[in-house]
Amino acid sequence: MKNIIGLKDLRENINSYIAGVEKGQSFLVVRKSKPVFKIVSPIYEEKWETVADFTKLNKNGISAREILKELKKLNA
Repeated sequence: MKNIIGLKDLRENINSYIAGVEKGQSFLVVRKSKPVFKIVSPIYEEKWETVADFTKLNKNGISAREILKELKKLNA
């Protein structure tokens, strides 16, 4: 990805980056040279396949800690 921007630059020029995203660009935002997050338009976002919907078990979802605990039980 060639559109790597600093967090400070994003804050100072947010409208320019919004315009870029609306045109289909995406940006990797870094802080102290480490990636923090990626900005991408929902229109161009990769489609995710639902593997498991934990809200069917609990309307608020299930924490990763609970999932790992149950997986450990299965492997024991």
